[in-house]
Amino acid sequence: MNEHEMKQRTKKFALRILDLADALPHTRSGNVIAGQIVRSGTSVAANYRALCRAKSRADFINKTCIVEEEADESCFWLELLIDRDLLGARRVQPLLKEANELTAIFVASRKTAVSRPARRNRIENRKSKIENQ
Repeated sequence: MNEHEMKQRTKKFALRILDLADALPHTRSGNVIAGQIVRSGTSVAANYRALCRAKSRADFINKTCIVEEEADESCFWLELLIDRDLLGARRVQPLLKEANELTAIFVASRKTAVSRPARRNRIENRKSKIENQ
């Protein structure tokens, strides 16, 4: 999946989260969970966009960790919705599946980025007699 497709996927996830939050009952627990799920679910998309503009490898890894945490937090709130039966599992389960998939993608991305050797920042001219003597 390329960067544009992942931006679209995370944005679609955020929109689905907003729709879900709007459908929650206006009870104390419904309002608390709605606020939390909106923050974490929309944060996945917003922070993925920031990740795409990372200025360095370290910045990329840091931003990937943030997206991973927000996706995992979204899983938590969705699981809580299912456990409390505030909307019914059939409505929440597809979003939980997507949140778990996004979490797995960002965990794998972080692990790959961490395991790769750091690139040299300087430009090297392999034919230079000065540098390669």
